[in-house]
Amino acid sequence: QVQLIESGGGLVQAGGSLRLSCAASTRTFSRYAMAWFRQAPGTEREFVAAINWGGSNTNYADSVQGRFTISRDNAKNAGYLQMNSLKPEDTAVYYCAARRETRSNSPKDYNYWGQGTQVTVSS
Repeated sequence: QVQLIESGGGLVQAGGSLRLSCAASTRTFSRYAMAWFRQAPGTEREFVAAINWGGSNTNYADSVQGRFTISRDNAKNAGYLQMNSLKPEDTAVYYCAARRETRSNSPKDYNYWGQGTQVTVSS
């Protein structure tokens, strides 16, 4: 069983930046692909970014491409999401997720989830 704990959310003005962190309880975190998803009120959970186990391959939703960067530090059993040029439409609860297989854009493919961290971008 893998526990994931997100942190780093908060309130920021449009154009600002935030860095989300995801701490994993397992020492074998390097064997897991990791992703970030987000969910705004009344909407379905949507893909944001994913990274493979080694950190060499990443992919992003079109809406965040060029503004967000996903990364990981396997020595620290942690993953990150650097969010720049934030927009009000980025407001959501952000979740990190992990799976043993290759990275995926679908939330249905992930076995482990954090509790989420709120990101609010004011205009």
